Amino acid sequence: MPTRMSGPTPTRRPAPRGQVRVSITDVAREAGVAISTVSAALNGRTGVSEDTRQRIAGVAERLGWVPSIRGRSLVARRAWTVGLLMQRPASVLEADPFFAGFIGGIETVLDDAGYALLLQLADSRDGVLRRVPQWAHSEVVDGIYLTDVQSDDPRFALIERLGLSAVAINCASHPGVATVDQQHHPGMGALLRHLLDLGHTRIAHVSGPDGFVHSAEREAVWRTTLTGAGVRPGALVRGDFTSEGGARAADQLLAGDEPPTAVVCANDLTAIGFISRASALGFAVPAQVSVTGFDGIQLSGFTTPPLTTVQTSPHDLGAEATRLLLHLIGTGEVLHHELPDAQLLIRASTAPPPLQKMM
Repeated sequence: MPTRMSGPTPTRRPAPRGQVRVSITDVAREAGVAISTVSAALNGRTGVSEDTRQRIAGVAERLGWVPSIRGRSLVARRAWTVGLLMQRPASVLEADPFFAGFIGGIETVLDDAGYALLLQLADSRDGVLRRVPQWAHSEVVDGIYLTDVQSDDPRFALIERLGLSAVAINCASHPGVATVDQQHHPGMGALLRHLLDLGHTRIAHVSGPDGFVHSAEREAVWRTTLTGAGVRPGALVRGDFTSEGGARAADQLLAGDEPPTAVVCANDLTAIGFISRASALGFAVPAQVSVTGFDGIQLSGFTTPPLTTVQTSPHDLGAEATRLLLHLIGTGEVLHHELPDAQLLIRASTAPPPLQKMM
């Protein structure tokens, strides 16, 4: 607790009309010291006695002073901001709780570190590649997150050329880039073995967008697990991680004479859209078709029926990615971290295929 010094208690002067925040000048005037002394005391620099530091902190607290990011930037030559630039339409960000958890994890670490988050969306890869240099050259961010990494992603070469700190999410390591990863293969493999154990042999897949690393990885596990079990992979429909994409996939997959008895969707939103459309088409889930998702968003436990899925940890991904990014910004040291594997979560949207139930 700040120690109050003996002597007359300074009174706060009325703020001029229109003034909206207390400045470091106000603190210096009330404390009776130079502005440079206040700056040193409040930024933890040497050259200020502990008594003076405590007195200045007490005055700052009483006046309601809060640090200015702009002022800190000038002193430390940092923006005190990190950037999250996502190649996703706004509708996906609004609908998918995965991103809310990821951003929530980011904020829990940024708040304690005194950093801010700059979030922007781009509708194309070209839009991303234009925006990143703008951020770097204008020095509005100290580092960025790389999400939705694509095969041969050009952002890695770009940030290397710009000298920009970065952390990549769920991808292979790259020189100079911190990474945080949660293995999806074990959970996806367990989900497919669950369907095989139930007796399914016609298992379709609604994938994510073409080019995304995690889309390709989930598709690869679907193919290799089924092939390894002697089961021919069913139909593949290219999705877009949205519930609308799941509904469109249901129209395609359930229209034939031999529809799949199980459908593995690349994320929970896709699965939710698929279930809704399947029900509208007269297909009972899971009596006629089992449906699975991926991510384990909270909403997946409240669908009808509750969704079998693979539980990931978006909050932990965001928090750990932020710790690694801030460490890289502060020290230049590239670190890598792996979270515990994503886990299969069995619920009521999966059951044995119809023919087995009739035996």
